Amino acid sequence: MRYLRLYLHFLRFSFSRAMEFRLDFFFRVLMDGAYYAVNLAFFEVLYRYTTLLGGWDLDQIYVFVCGFLVVDALHMTVFTNNLWWLPIFINRGDLDYYLTRPVSPLYFLSLRDFAANSFLNVLIAGGLLAWALARYPGDLAPLSVGVFLASLVLGTIVYYLIRLLFILPVFWLHSGRGLDEMVWAVQKLAERPHQIYHPWLRTALITVLPLAFTSSVPAALLFSGPTVERLLHVTLVVGALFIGVVGLWRRGLAAYSSASS
Repeated sequence: MRYLRLYLHFLRFSFSRAMEFRLDFFFRVLMDGAYYAVNLAFFEVLYRYTTLLGGWDLDQIYVFVCGFLVVDALHMTVFTNNLWWLPIFINRGDLDYYLTRPVSPLYFLSLRDFAANSFLNVLIAGGLLAWALARYPGDLAPLSVGVFLASLVLGTIVYYLIRLLFILPVFWLHSGRGLDEMVWAVQKLAERPHQIYHPWLRTALITVLPLAFTSSVPAALLFSGPTVERLLHVTLVVGALFIGVVGLWRRGLAAYSSASS
């Protein structure tokens, strides 16, 4: 409950600050709205020349794309600002202030800045996903829809963990962004169904660097139905990723040179 109350304070402060910069608030909505339109239009044009992509028709692709947009909007709202500042705090020694607080420093640094000016985009992306699910002509079992929505939330956390995995080497590299710039290039792979890639890359996207968990795997669970084997695979991969990131964070703290050292 203490962490929940702390997060509510984060939200209150973030929304009050966002209202002070209303032009930025509406600019972000406009910018992300254009991004959503481009993603949908890309597949609309592509399906004029084919009927299937990775075994999915256009109706299924709409669900996949809108699911990815929800994950992207959630990540931009909850985590992006915090991950941008994390390597700066480490390099400047400002991490000292968070290590002395009576809460988990990783929790505080990951969630303290809620991008309230991006929150409306979460609602827009959620509306697009509701539209895609409503227009889908096939039968979707309530259980599959529930697993799909839960998988999107999990996919947002997975994307956050992957970005942390690339940022935390800043403890040793002392670069401006760690290896985070690599994520933006690799992340493009998640914007397409993982079935279209070569088998070795497909395997990597669902095991080694599970970017497919952001939308492609949730969509597959929705269309094919969740099975014990698939859910077990997701659990094991996410669990291993979480343990790896926490271990890297602890090793980074051990190597960290504070501002006073």
